[in-house]
Amino acid sequence: MKSLNDQQWTNLTDEIRVIAQDIFNRVATGRQNMSRKQDGSLVTETDIALQQAISNRLLTLFPSIPVLGEEMSETEQNSILSTGTCWLLDPLDGTSNFSHGIPVYAVSLALLLNGEVVAGMVYDPNRDECFSAQKGKGAYLNKLPLITASETQDSNLKHAMAIIDTKRLTTRLAQAISSGHPYHSQRSFGSVAIDWCWLAAGRVQTYLHGKQKLWDFAAGALIAEEAGCLAHTLDRTSILSAPLTLEARSAVGACPELTSTWPEWIQAHQ
Repeated sequence: MKSLNDQQWTNLTDEIRVIAQDIFNRVATGRQNMSRKQDGSLVTETDIALQQAISNRLLTLFPSIPVLGEEMSETEQNSILSTGTCWLLDPLDGTSNFSHGIPVYAVSLALLLNGEVVAGMVYDPNRDECFSAQKGKGAYLNKLPLITASETQDSNLKHAMAIIDTKRLTTRLAQAISSGHPYHSQRSFGSVAIDWCWLAAGRVQTYLHGKQKLWDFAAGALIAEEAGCLAHTLDRTSILSAPLTLEARSAVGACPELTSTWPEWIQAHQ
């Protein structure tokens, strides 16, 4: 299959947005049945409802493309991923936030075609922001071009705002950040998909996360790359490089002006 054309992609992002809006409008955060998966992470009724509704629509529109959803067994996920072509769906990225009434979570969807992520969207229902990108065609926010322009970015690392998740980093790197971080200030929001999109939008300038799963980063990292940002792993390879597997990857992100200085600082303190 060839990648979706521009109109198909626009129509699809519109449909997913409407499906998500409808489900979020009908649920009460923090007041629904929840359970924990084997890894200890939460899953709610809303996770399941979103996965079912979005998967059903995708399979209706594109019956030849299977859907790999977060709320599937690992066996099912590996079987689908082995085909090289599928939808990568995280129906509710930031479930812990959602379940506690913290308004930072999103729906993330990416298209993997012949082993390559070629399209992605992230919908943030709390701010009604839909980030999207197709490989080689730029990144968009609510259908307007999203450009992390050099003239709007500060090239001094010590002035940067950072998103840092320290709990999955090596002890040495976490201690270096704790004792002598090189940036101005840091945050941790609890939604990988939103992290990448806010980097793409220039709301933060540096990013570091020790371990994130394929469905977490696929869409957001593509959006960041298409906005001109760095989207690498700790070993300085593209986070979207093949082969893509279910094994979690580290994440290093930076705005265009800091694509050298931020990774260099990290490398010196690993």
